Amino acid sequence: MANTHESLLDKVAALVPSIDTVPGIEGGAPLAEMMPALPEPPQVDPDMQLVLDALTALGGKPIETLTPTEARQQPTPADAVKRLLQEKGQFPAAAQVSSQEISIPGGPLESIPAHVYTPIGEGPFPVILYFHGGGFVLADSKTYEASILALSQGIRAIVVAVDYHLAPEHPFPTQPNEAFAAYQWLRLHAGELNGDHQRIAVAGESAGGNLAAVISLMARDKDVPMPIHQLLIYPLVNNDTQNASYEDNAHAKPLNAAMMHWFFGHYSQPAEAESAYALPDKAHSLKELPPSTIITAEIDPLCEEGRAFAERLQKDGVPVNYRHFDGVAHEFFGMADVVAKAREAQVFAIAELRKAFNDFQAIH
Repeated sequence: MANTHESLLDKVAALVPSIDTVPGIEGGAPLAEMMPALPEPPQVDPDMQLVLDALTALGGKPIETLTPTEARQQPTPADAVKRLLQEKGQFPAAAQVSSQEISIPGGPLESIPAHVYTPIGEGPFPVILYFHGGGFVLADSKTYEASILALSQGIRAIVVAVDYHLAPEHPFPTQPNEAFAAYQWLRLHAGELNGDHQRIAVAGESAGGNLAAVISLMARDKDVPMPIHQLLIYPLVNNDTQNASYEDNAHAKPLNAAMMHWFFGHYSQPAEAESAYALPDKAHSLKELPPSTIITAEIDPLCEEGRAFAERLQKDGVPVNYRHFDGVAHEFFGMADVVAKAREAQVFAIAELRKAFNDFQAIH
């Protein structure tokens, strides 16, 4: 069995178009024309199916039948990717990125753990404040490290990945308050990390996409300078479990409708779920939020709400670039070592954030 030594992340970075060739996000076609109708029934891409089969083979129990403590011990999609690579005698793509652990002061618990990922080279670098997924109950930034490394190396940006405290031990509004505290701290201290405090974007996957959007809402509402861009990857922004993607993916893997009900039950009380800081799509208006990049996956209960959120943003005058990926499931973004459309999604996200950082630098 041959070993894979060439960095796949280097290949991804090479595929990213130059800043001059990336289309602008303003003045394009209406978002409705950019969004293809969801096909019936969802057909899984072969490489995505291999990951789902590997996840099944790891023998995890249904999350919705477990306590949070038990659920945190179950195998993850990231574990399935590692298993596939091991079976092929391959290694995860190497990234030329260093990392360190820090503790961010502030928030309701006074201290917020985080990991800082810094690309090789001279700064100051632009900065991405990143939030992992897991329904506010599971996982940490290490679980999502493949995504973080791809963004840091591909964009040549510092990524500060926040390990916010988890529910139900620390229920809403702990997570949005910690997210905003981390953002305010970073605006003051990015320079200490060799980062540019004026070029900060927010990003996240699933529940992390929720927190990235909430930071933008909080900054707008509290009259704090906003991030220059938000990258929302299959974001959790609503609790409408009756829409088409919930019905189509009621029994999907790795995320299904029953799991979403379980996450909601552990995160907040029903009345709290009407807050825009719990679910950003509940906001009365999305006007004046930062330019946005939104990615959705077909085999995902959260697909429809991600599409709808992109449309709402555009209707409220926010520049949006949206990309939907057929044949792949929730959590696919970090699977570039084994899933072709994950590489495409990373190229898209890297290009959009590069453009945002470079446009801001050119203006200022």
